[in-house]
Parts: sequence; C-alpha cells; structure tokens
Amino acid sequence: MYYNTVMRKIKEATVANTFYTGNSQDLILQIQNFKETSKNLYKYATRAVIVPHAGLVYSGRLAYEGISQLDKDIKNLFIFAPSHRVGFDGIAISSYDAWETPIGTSDVNQEICKELHDKFGANLNDDAMIAEHSIEVELPIIQSVFDNVKIVPVLIGKENPEIIRNIIEAYYPNKENGFIISSDLSHYLEDEKARATDKITAQMIETGNIGNFRYEQACGAIGIAGLVTFANNHNFSMIRIDLANSSEVSEDKSRVVGYGTWFLYEGNKNEYIAKYHPGFVIDICKLIVSSEFDQKPMQVIYPQVFDQPGACFVTIEKNGRLRGCIGSIVAHRALITDLVEHAKDAAFKDTRFSAVREEELPELKFAVSILTEPRKIVFDTEEQLLEKIIPNEDGIIIRDGDFQAVYLPSVWAEIPDKNEFLKSLKKKAGMDENHFSETFEAFKFNTIYIKER
Repeated sequence: MYYNTVMRKIKEATVANTFYTGNSQDLILQIQNFKETSKNLYKYATRAVIVPHAGLVYSGRLAYEGISQLDKDIKNLFIFAPSHRVGFDGIAISSYDAWETPIGTSDVNQEICKELHDKFGANLNDDAMIAEHSIEVELPIIQSVFDNVKIVPVLIGKENPEIIRNIIEAYYPNKENGFIISSDLSHYLEDEKARATDKITAQMIETGNIGNFRYEQACGAIGIAGLVTFANNHNFSMIRIDLANSSEVSEDKSRVVGYGTWFLYEGNKNEYIAKYHPGFVIDICKLIVSSEFDQKPMQVIYPQVFDQPGACFVTIEKNGRLRGCIGSIVAHRALITDLVEHAKDAAFKDTRFSAVREEELPELKFAVSILTEPRKIVFDTEEQLLEKIIPNEDGIIIRDGDFQAVYLPSVWAEIPDKNEFLKSLKKKAGMDENHFSETFEAFKFNTIYIKER
C-alpha cells in the first residue's frame, strides 16, 4: 500500500510473480495469447459471469473468455470473491481508492462501497484484501478488456448467499453495473473424480437446482449460489462457456483444481440457442447425415452450451413431406449428443420410412424442436384436460400403462381443433380415440423451433 501525490490510497499488487507474472510485457503477451486462443463462440454481451481465479497459466484462458463476454458499456464491476487467508463473518470491502497490477491501475468506486456498508452491512477489512488472490488475479484481464471501468471488490466470509443475491438485485437494474463471481471448482481430487464432480456442479448451475449445492464443490460457492438464485428469480439462464482443470496445463492428474466459466443470459437456454446458434443446429444435423455416406472422420468445434442437457426432435422433410422424425421427450444427455443421435435416427431408423439414400441429400430439409422439461397436467376429467391445453403453443404427451405418445406443437398446424388433436394423439399411442381412465396421464411442454431456410 502507498499514497500517490494526490493522497490516493493505492493497493499494490501482492500476488504478482506467484499467481501471474510480474513482468508487464510478459503479462500483456500472456493475455493477448488468451485472446488469440479463445474459442470466441458466443455473441452475447452479458452483465454477469462466473470465472476462475487460479494462477493465470492454469485458468487465465477461461477467466479471459468470461470477462471478455461482459458488456463493454459497463462502468462499475462488482467482484465477489471468497476470502482464502483471513476468516471473518459477513462480507468485506476495502478503503483503497485503486488496485494496482503490473499493467495498470483500477479505480475503486468508493461511493458504491459506502452504500454496501450502509445498506448491506459490509465491513471495511483491508487486512483481508492485502494478500488475497481471488480478486487481484482478475484485474489484469479486466484492465486488458475494459478501457475505463471502476471496480467494487467484495470479499465473502461466513455469509448466506442471499446477501449476494440482494446486492445483485439492487444494482442490476442500472445497466452500467456488471458482476463477476470469482470461483474455482473442485480442489485436489484425482482427475476423473474431479471431472465428475465438476460436471454435477455445472448441471446445478445450469439448471438452477442448487438446493444441494455443497461448499466443497466450489470455493466461491456463496457467490455462485447468489447469482444463480438471482437468475432463477428472473427466469434468466446460466450459459456455459467452458469447463477445464489444471491437469490440462500441468499434466498432473493426481491432484487437480477444476475451473468453469458461465455467463448470465436474460432468457432461457433454448431461446438463446435459437437466437444465436440456429445455423449450427441445422448444419450439425446435415453434416451427421451426410457423413454416414462418406465415412470421413469429423472434428466439430461447438459452443459448450450444447454440452448442457437437452431434449430435441429432429425432423426431415423432402419436397414438403415428412421423411423422418425422431426425438427425446426428457433431457437425459448433452444436447449435442441428442442432436447427433436423432439426426441419424430420423434419417435411417424411422420405421415409417425407408433409410435415406445418398442421392436424396440435396432434397432434404431439416428442422429441430428443442423441448422444455415436461410439466404434468392436473385434471379429473377429459374436459378439464382439454381446458388446460393451449393450441399452437403446447406440445402434449399422454400415457396410460404401456401406451404413450407425443405430439410437438407443430402438429397444431395440421390438427387445430383440441378435441381432434387429443383423439389423434390417443390413436398414435395405440388407444381408442375415446379412451379415458383413472390412470390416464398428460404432460405439456413447449419448444423452440429451428427450421432450415
């Protein structure tokens, strides 16, 4: 710590040469390399990310990919990070006017810090900040991505995630505010076990089901839980950018540290895919089907949002007529796997049609429906069931014993009447069109529909 000529209190870089190089030129080149090796597959400017905070040589690329995803119009960046070296209750702020790294100085928004003290009980704790790496290690990347942004460093001690959610809730409406959750994932497990643990953590973050989220899954668990709860309350989604661990750099698989990067999307995951990656969805289906004929090995690079669980139907048409359609009702594997398998099955295993021939490929058109999780419809009579079905919006699943069938929302275009829709669905399931019983069940779902143009 020192004071400059205008008596500003500056926090010196204390983890340079340990968590990142202290040589400014080398640091600039390292971050430039992160930029050049970044997959850069996302086209959305977010205002909240989860990024790792290990040594930059290990997790810097993931941290860069997350921080560079932030909206460049942000003026204030909250950094919520766990305290590793000093124990305390609640959350802590610092009295520093700026934090220094070898490549620059980041000003602190002390006005917001004072508000955190007055409104949320944040305590001044410079001692906890001095040697803490979980905030400082993000700063060189922030300084390389943003020309003019102030930081709001917040260390988290023993605290409930609700306070983090409340702070985000209070400051999110102002679009000049952005949020970084600084957190690594599993610590010092064997590689295979670490990847399995981090996969569970990723699914919790991405589904919003964090009721059983355990602190040992991530050192920044409180910050993660706060952001995910905020996302749940607004029907926002956490979109995965990448998952990795330290063995990919160190090659030591005996004790690894896990890293993950996510960004907040103001909508649901399926809407995000339809808006930003419709071309990939169609292209991968066409590529998979055509590859069955040429047998060439494929290496497909895709955004990791497709590694999140998803259920889809792949539909193939030829000259405006159905040529094959197969899919999943419930997400039970990665969406990329569901797309690949159903594209092949729709082309070659739909028993209603002969297998697609190579000469047909130029005439085929593909469409994909990505499903939401089915929701059970509560009813006592068929009339009550019909009242709860929304034409042109709901996909419907019916089930009774061993009989089951599903219609996608697209079927409403062919059968617009609710009564006829349900009768037709019963016949598809192998039931009589007037069938009804105490064990008859129905579920509804929605889809995002992506069609080849």
